[in-house]
Parts: sequence; structure tokens; C-alpha cells
Amino acid sequence: GYYLDITNECVYSTSDYSDMVLLQSCSFNKDVDVQYNSTVGKFVGFTEFGVKQAEYLNKDQTSLQQRKAQVDTVCRHNAQIFDSALRDKA
Repeated sequence: GYYLDITNECVYSTSDYSDMVLLQSCSFNKDVDVQYNSTVGKFVGFTEFGVKQAEYLNKDQTSLQQRKAQVDTVCRHNAQIFDSALRDKA
């Protein structure tokens, strides 16, 4: 069989979320083919297939802008909720 995995990660280390980064990775058989990084603002390919996918995906400027906006709408929004929930339990 084959193994396809798409992961979304919100990575940060400061309490004001100023260093928040969205990473969206697509892996095939546990090898990352292509990854979107909100700091870079585009997809980067890590395999021969991933490079071709990145070139294709980076042509869609609307999609890239929407992904960059997800840092605020998804990452920061959820981090604030989860962090406050954790602080309330401490």
C-alpha cells in the first residue's frame, strides 16, 4: 500500500505569537514532497515530484494569499484559545 499524509502545523515560541509560522506539508510514503511555509510565502519542493508540484502551486497567487492569511485566522486564533485554556487550568 501507499501512505499519503497532509499535515498543518502552527509553530511559535513567544507569548505574543509574533513568530507564528504555518507549515503545510504533503508527504508520500513518509517522505515530504512539498511544503508551504508562511515565512517564505510559497511552496518548496523536496523531491523531484515535489519541485514540480511547488512550481504549479506557486502560480496561484490567490491560494498563496489565503494560506498566508491562515496564520492569523487559524494559527493565532486557535493558539489564543488553547493557550488561555491551559493557563486557566494551571
